[in-house]
Amino acid sequence: MDIHFVAQIDASADVVAFPVRKGALAALVEALGASRGALLRGAAAQARFEGAAGTTAETAAVDGDRVMRLILVGIGEGTVHDLERGGAALTARLQTSGASAVQVDFTAAGASDEDDVLAFALGARLRDWRIDTYRTRLADNAKPTLKSIAIASRHGDLAARWGANEAIADGVAFTQTLVAEPPNIIYPESFVERCQHLADLGVELEVLDERQMKALGMGALLGVAQGSTRPPRLLAMRWNGGTDGDAPVVFIGKGVTFDTGGISLKPGPGMDMMKWDMGGAGAVAGAMKAIAGRKAKANVVGVVGLVENMPDGNAMRPGDIVTTMSGQTVEVLNTDAEGRLVLCDAISWAQKTYKPKVIVDLATLTGAMVISLGHEYAGIFANDDGLAADLIAAGDASGNKLWRFPLSAAYDKLIDSPIADMKNIGPREGGSITAAQFLKRYVDEGVKWAHLDIAGMAWADKDGPVWAKGATGYGVRLLDRYIADNFEG
Repeated sequence: MDIHFVAQIDASADVVAFPVRKGALAALVEALGASRGALLRGAAAQARFEGAAGTTAETAAVDGDRVMRLILVGIGEGTVHDLERGGAALTARLQTSGASAVQVDFTAAGASDEDDVLAFALGARLRDWRIDTYRTRLADNAKPTLKSIAIASRHGDLAARWGANEAIADGVAFTQTLVAEPPNIIYPESFVERCQHLADLGVELEVLDERQMKALGMGALLGVAQGSTRPPRLLAMRWNGGTDGDAPVVFIGKGVTFDTGGISLKPGPGMDMMKWDMGGAGAVAGAMKAIAGRKAKANVVGVVGLVENMPDGNAMRPGDIVTTMSGQTVEVLNTDAEGRLVLCDAISWAQKTYKPKVIVDLATLTGAMVISLGHEYAGIFANDDGLAADLIAAGDASGNKLWRFPLSAAYDKLIDSPIADMKNIGPREGGSITAAQFLKRYVDEGVKWAHLDIAGMAWADKDGPVWAKGATGYGVRLLDRYIADNFEG
């Protein structure tokens, strides 16, 4: 969908939308004049519209032989998130409505700054993502028709600033597509192929195959993959936008492209949704697309460990012991606690290869996190208070919210093994915490590290503020904002 910015709406527009702050409807009605204002006042009354963020009301106006659609769009208190939600609501209302274009009139909505207009536009663009690739019988009235949005404001053309926002939206959409694709389409090798276009943006790509990972001693990651006919991959995506020689920030993503649980087989109902167990890797790939797309002035590396966790005669068994790249050994008591085995080797490799000062990993790691936080926050664990605070602030600013959980040596004994250095699962209690404690054992001294458990956030069973039901793209805006706020002047 094309979004562009103009000084005033076109008098010939067939669909016009008016952003309205809560409590500001009367002022808008007065500004629009008696005829059009009365129509919108009536539409608002019928819809009980008061300007709450994300609400809409619609009416029609007749001008000769032409009928115009007039839409009120609530932007609440006018916060960034309210404006994004308003833009998203407009797209949702018009996406399959038959309208191909809409003009948004910010000139009649009272004072607004450039950031207001851009936030509204970003929300509209984010909500435009959908995947119809495999729907061969989609009814005509269910097909998307909305192609363009023109936003009129006193600021005129904002194309120069919009480019960065558009890059972020592209990154989110890329993640959503990766997460939504079926597991016979997205698997380790095809995930790597989908990321090849990042090279066109200036991202340096490196791929490790099974032979190379075996030579490096990645026994944990390879152990997860050994039950599948799909060979594993480790993909590194490097963006050098900062000062030469500065250590990069490293993002690491869990990329289990399908998770049956392995020999510790998951229940059948709902197993199909385990296609999104690569949501952490998807978020890292999308963040790298966003960061490179807007030419961020920072050095950033994205590393994703890509495997498929399947049960067969060669699959890893409960009771097996694997040796990780770090040399530490793990007693595998549950093959469905596989994400931490993928991440630990990816963390070790990233530290050896890039010598980072900061590592942030993302993973749809534990069902316990969903029980703890539902679908409102992802969990964050960190070995540094400043890093935790910076990520939480980036989450608040981006709408990808985080809630901090504890790390403590008191939890370590819960994953001590009587036969190896550690076991890959603790008791039922504190499951998300023991998973984080496991990963912490692989972080080198002096490296600031945070673990984001995004199990409840990668997929949504209902529409959200700026996404439709399905893949949310969670994590892309969070990581991008963290880089923008902390590593770019």
